[in-house]
Amino acid sequence: MESQTIIDALLLGLLEGLTEFIPVSSTGHILLAGHFLGFNSTGKTFEILIQLGAILAILSVYWARLWRMLVDLPRDPQTQRFVAGILIAFLPAALIGAFAHGFIKTVLFESPRLICVMLILGGFVLLLLDKLDLKPRYGDVTNFPFSVYLKIGLFQCLAMIPGTSRSGATIVGSLLMGVEKRAAAEFSFFLAMPTMAGAFAYDLYKNRDILSVADLPVIGVGFIAAFVMALLVVRHLLDYVSRNGYSLFGWWRLIVGGIGLIALTVWG
Repeated sequence: MESQTIIDALLLGLLEGLTEFIPVSSTGHILLAGHFLGFNSTGKTFEILIQLGAILAILSVYWARLWRMLVDLPRDPQTQRFVAGILIAFLPAALIGAFAHGFIKTVLFESPRLICVMLILGGFVLLLLDKLDLKPRYGDVTNFPFSVYLKIGLFQCLAMIPGTSRSGATIVGSLLMGVEKRAAAEFSFFLAMPTMAGAFAYDLYKNRDILSVADLPVIGVGFIAAFVMALLVVRHLLDYVSRNGYSLFGWWRLIVGGIGLIALTVWG
């Protein structure tokens, strides 16, 4: 195993953990960085499988709350309602992802210019939303109307296009539905658990025949790096967006997307 490949995996894992739960598109960042690093993973599975590290990070942060939900689920109507809401929000992306998996991996994942354009467009959307005088109506993630859960889930489907951002799509959808900023980020965390776990399991199943033992060290390094970095991000993100909103991430997207387009034009 080449040491440079391990270093690339470490860098990409840290990038995954840093960007997974903020609205800047972790997949878009990893695909762009991998393009310029010359990093090629088997079947583009590395980019999906290291997300398990980010999933475990959020599970560790929310472990006590998730355990309480599991205990209360058989008898507490409010918990049952919230779990149903998460499933309703999860289903649209699950269905589209399963049907469009091949197109997403072989066409959209291979389009760095598309990623840059989506980063820029999403940046403008976040900056615009931060300036709008939106009136929050929902502050408790466990008590949205079912129609709001569904609409947020439909917004999440936009993230099938790399560069859009799963968290960005769900947060934008939530804000437009009248969800308070902190609650929008928190629900994005909860929705990430089944969505990312499902993507991980499905991608592993689809690529089971082409992965080999030789791929494990690279994936393992990326996984651990993603876990550590995501743990740091999740612990501080909710407080940040409560105080400052999402404009920083809008500018982030514009800068990365713009630099990416320039680099693609100059170096290809």
